[in-house]
Amino acid sequence: SFTHNTAIDKRSEKCLHLLNSLCQDPDANCKYGLCFRDGKRKVDYILVYHYKKSSVSRTLTRRIHHNDSSARSIKQDHPLPGKGGHLDMGENEPHMDYHEDDKRFRREEYEGNLMEAGLELERDEDTKIHGIGFVKIHAPWNVLCREAEFLKLKMPTKKVYQINQPHGLLKKINSVLQKITEPIQPKVAEHKPQTVKRLSYPFSREKQHLFDLSDKESFFDSKTRSTIVSIVFKIVHCYYVFVCQGITSLLANGVYSAAYPLHDGDYEGENVELNDRKLLCEEWASYGVFYKYQPIDLVRKYFGEKIGLYFAWLGVYTQMLIPASIVGVIVFLYGCATVDENIPSMEMCDQRNNIIMCPLCDKTCSYWKMSSACATARASHLFDNPATVFFSVFMALWAATFMEHWKRKQMRLNYRWDLTGFEEEEAHPRAEYEAKVLEKSLRKEYRHKKKRRHLPEETANKWRQRVKTVMAGVKLTDKEKLTWKDRFPAYFTNFVGIIFMIGLTFAIVFGVIIYRISTAAALAISSTPSGRSSVRVTVTATAVIINLVVIIILDEVYGCIARWLTQIEVPKTDKSFEERLIFKAFLLKFVNAYTPIFYVAFFKGRFVGRPGDYVYIFRSFRMEECAPGGCLMELCIQLSIIMLGKQLIQNNLFEIGIPKMKKLIRYLKLKRQRSLDHEEHMKKKQRYEVDYNLEPFAGLTPEYMEMIIQFGFVTLFVASFPLAPLFALLNNIIEIRLDAKKFVTELRRPVAVRAKDIGIWYNILRGVGKLAVIINAFVISFTSDFIPRLVYLYMYSENGTMHGFVNHTLSSFNVSDFQEGTAPNDPMELGYEVQICRYKDYREPPWSENKYDISKDFWAVLAARLAFVIVFQNLVMFMSDFVDWIIPDIPKDISQQIHKEKVLMVEVFMKEEQGKLQMLETWKDKDMKKGENCNNHSPKLSRSHSGSVSSCHSYHIDV
Repeated sequence: SFTHNTAIDKRSEKCLHLLNSLCQDPDANCKYGLCFRDGKRKVDYILVYHYKKSSVSRTLTRRIHHNDSSARSIKQDHPLPGKGGHLDMGENEPHMDYHEDDKRFRREEYEGNLMEAGLELERDEDTKIHGIGFVKIHAPWNVLCREAEFLKLKMPTKKVYQINQPHGLLKKINSVLQKITEPIQPKVAEHKPQTVKRLSYPFSREKQHLFDLSDKESFFDSKTRSTIVSIVFKIVHCYYVFVCQGITSLLANGVYSAAYPLHDGDYEGENVELNDRKLLCEEWASYGVFYKYQPIDLVRKYFGEKIGLYFAWLGVYTQMLIPASIVGVIVFLYGCATVDENIPSMEMCDQRNNIIMCPLCDKTCSYWKMSSACATARASHLFDNPATVFFSVFMALWAATFMEHWKRKQMRLNYRWDLTGFEEEEAHPRAEYEAKVLEKSLRKEYRHKKKRRHLPEETANKWRQRVKTVMAGVKLTDKEKLTWKDRFPAYFTNFVGIIFMIGLTFAIVFGVIIYRISTAAALAISSTPSGRSSVRVTVTATAVIINLVVIIILDEVYGCIARWLTQIEVPKTDKSFEERLIFKAFLLKFVNAYTPIFYVAFFKGRFVGRPGDYVYIFRSFRMEECAPGGCLMELCIQLSIIMLGKQLIQNNLFEIGIPKMKKLIRYLKLKRQRSLDHEEHMKKKQRYEVDYNLEPFAGLTPEYMEMIIQFGFVTLFVASFPLAPLFALLNNIIEIRLDAKKFVTELRRPVAVRAKDIGIWYNILRGVGKLAVIINAFVISFTSDFIPRLVYLYMYSENGTMHGFVNHTLSSFNVSDFQEGTAPNDPMELGYEVQICRYKDYREPPWSENKYDISKDFWAVLAARLAFVIVFQNLVMFMSDFVDWIIPDIPKDISQQIHKEKVLMVEVFMKEEQGKLQMLETWKDKDMKKGENCNNHSPKLSRSHSGSVSSCHSYHIDV
């Protein structure tokens, strides 16, 4: 009985163990998609593809491969290991159409080439997303070492050295600053100040002993591993019908639907393991930490140097906006404090002056009193006062200081990130370029063959052999290149397209001008006398809103057009493609954003004519006039609405709303699919399935572009809107966290790209900064009344004050000189007959001999304006260049550390060589001693003795 019970207990234990093994989640070993099925090899990259399969065969495949965890070595003629490998066509498998077969063959060829390059692959089609297959890619140690050596990746060695620390007073100041700024420092290990640093050196397989390889699993982090795999992707191509196809072409043709590295794990949840993504979400991608510094080193560790440099630049730019905002607010408050003391605006608001102005339009508009524009005149003083000149000079110097500060910050980051000796290697040609070169080569050969219309079979085989040699590594692009003749149609299309787009922008601005003129005339007819004073503000505001809507729409259109124009050029490398795309997009978007502002600043009110001789458009609409207080107030309204509208609508609302909407649509689609398969709904998603549902990374160009356009708003017309830096600062505080949240939670993980600077964007920033000096000089000189006031004060004022300035800037017109049919229909609207009306211009009065001719005052003011432009521009340029010269590009401590690293590296190699020499000398001494011992023996040697002699000789040869 006891034996029987024992047997039953053993059987029950076996059953319980079997049940436990069945209940255990098989995906737990692979960390839910972060590793292969063996639970050891990391997933470094994911390729996603669509496939068509019936539900019967899909279920059968899942059952067959449910417990398959094999990770055998893969050959090109075998299916990939993992769940859902390709099965042979059977009765249960419907025949795929031609296009599906074509895509499958191309996938097999490309994946076979990846395996030949040393990568390890595993397939998974048993997923919660119906019809989607995933290929998991792992880079083994030998591939990582090979590519790291080829890329000259600087890796930390065993040598650790002390970083130079400040001493004396500087050390105390730094310690005080650290204590003060401790609450605003992110709580990450990478952000803590370091006292020691590992010496870095380009990785070499021959010198592996120099590097710290104690933990091979973490020696290459996930960012570096994905970068290496992406480099292999660029090298490996598949050739289908003589067309070279890289991963970019395969994605564009739908062979693969996506390719991306995996995020480190989940970022929300109580039981989630702490990873870099979760840490970034808590200490960076949260609005609650908006007051903290960014953990730039952790951002670089997770996303790579290129994205790390973008956020570092954005952080420096935002920090530099703080002093600019403070000064801008002070200038604005100065205008508010002195508005009641401003004599010109007081004269305009004084009803006792009884200045009658000429009609704003023909027939329907009547005469009006200048005092009705009192509010506009007072508001203009807030932005048109002597302090704005100082602010323009300050912002020009601010822009130069910002550029120098960024260069120094960039050098510090290069040193900290081991990029000081980094030089970009010659990039691999893009697959599109290689395909174009191959197509050109084939056309050449076909031209030379005039035997018959179709090529014979042996010629086709010859071409197939040629393509195979290209696959073997013989680059066709080294022999053939695209010349300017090949690119001429694309260049011509680019030129015509860009000119057409700029012309379209001008046409739209012209249409808005027609709207302003016609609407102003209509409102002047229908409005009450009290409401006519707000006609100008109403027309300006509505026209700016129309401009804003058009700018937002055209921005999206121009972005697509710029990409298409760049694609037809077929640039050779990705870097060349990116730079050309950035230049075209910036040119189009710059013209789109600033053309309406340029019109108000420099053209509005310049070509109006005079009463009795107005300039007309279409023979019915008069050109617009500036307000009596000048066009600066309208420029301020235009600038503020476009700037704030672009930031709120385009930058923030679109960035938040559109991804949320796409995410909701994807969620609803997945929910509908899950309802069809309850078994799949109960499974936990793999990491690569979760990441597939995220938005693909579209590059940094849109992020940089919106900030560069904002930089233009802050610097180009800052004389008219001193509050621009403040609004930019408030926007950027939100923008940093918004972009961070988008990168961490909304986007697939980007491929880490090495970079030591921000590239072409730095040159664009410098160009905008130089242009800002010129534009602000012209705004102060020609748009504002600053120069006419100075001329009046020092040349025409009787008592050395501004009394009489308004009357001096107004010319007189005799109403009897109106052209026929242009006089007001109701000349008695003011209650009395008007014989002389006033208009803003410097012209001779009607009672002079040369009536209505330009007066001497006009030429005096024009000369002063041109002189101011020359002096202001040269003075500010000189001061900016002086700032550039006085601030060194490389901080002194960084240059010392770089020199110290070079010396330490020389010492390391000298010690290594000395060790080798000592070892050789030791072996040589042993060899000599052993030879002497052999020679001391008697001539009569036995076999064993002779054997020892031969062994001495062989030992010597080995040494």
